[in-house]
Amino acid sequence: MLVRRAREGDPRAVARLITLVESGDAVLPQVAAALAPYAGQAQVVGLTGSPGVGKSTTTNELVRALRAAGRRVGVLAIDPSSPFTGGAILGDRVRMQDHATDPGVYIRSMSSRGHLGGLSAATPQAVRVLEGAGCDVVLVETVGVGQAEVEVASLADTTLVLLAPGMGDAIQAVKAGILEIADVFVVNKADRDGVDATVRDIQGMIALGERGPGEWRPQVVRSVAARGEGIDDVAAAIDKHRAWLEQHDQLRLRREKRAAAEIEAIALGALRARIGSLRDGTQLSTLAAKVAEGALDPYAAADELLAQLSS
Repeated sequence: MLVRRAREGDPRAVARLITLVESGDAVLPQVAAALAPYAGQAQVVGLTGSPGVGKSTTTNELVRALRAAGRRVGVLAIDPSSPFTGGAILGDRVRMQDHATDPGVYIRSMSSRGHLGGLSAATPQAVRVLEGAGCDVVLVETVGVGQAEVEVASLADTTLVLLAPGMGDAIQAVKAGILEIADVFVVNKADRDGVDATVRDIQGMIALGERGPGEWRPQVVRSVAARGEGIDDVAAAIDKHRAWLEQHDQLRLRREKRAAAEIEAIALGALRARIGSLRDGTQLSTLAAKVAEGALDPYAAADELLAQLSS
């Protein structure tokens, strides 16, 4: 019923479905089964970058451009959660109030809940909810990330990495990590001093990469999102990458990898739950005691634990 109502455009049904996803409700397998026929119908675009580069403002302006093109848009804005209380401000959507009354836009803030990588553990299933709700494009905005938080690349069809002038020297441009996942680089706040140097550093980094004939070369786009400048160029770069993905059969491959990652995450979650249930019994504590006293090594203990789980 909730999926049917979401398909009809009821925002409350969409909100309820995402809440079920976030809480890991027992009906989640039924929800996933009802959403399965609608998988792969939305273009998923990830936006990531360091804190303060303008991700939320860029997302807001991208929504405006996509709506002008007549496309239904879903936004998942991931906010960091407190390591002490687990709470989150969920304030990214404050910057997107321009679209609050637009029935063609659904915006949801999600707490990372301590999950590393820039996303929430529930993000992949929340994307499926928005696909099922009929969104043509789903924008996933990560928390402010560092150099190694690259999980969004495994979720998105197209990944935008946002930078701003003055965020680091040229050495930052050749470090492994987040800069390697970009399909499109957006140099935001391009009205600042140093933008030419930033663009030059990124282009130099791209030139260092080895690419075969026909492989995608990341685009570099300048923008001033606070004034809406350059957003059409960003949207055009996203569309260009989508066309390349389809032409080279990479869209199917990316989505199969995404599905494999989802299956693995669900299976590991179920396995962790079963291991957690062992803590209430004696198996895990008995093995731990043997390892602590040197009677058993941890690898052998792990093998015994897995054997017990499969029995």
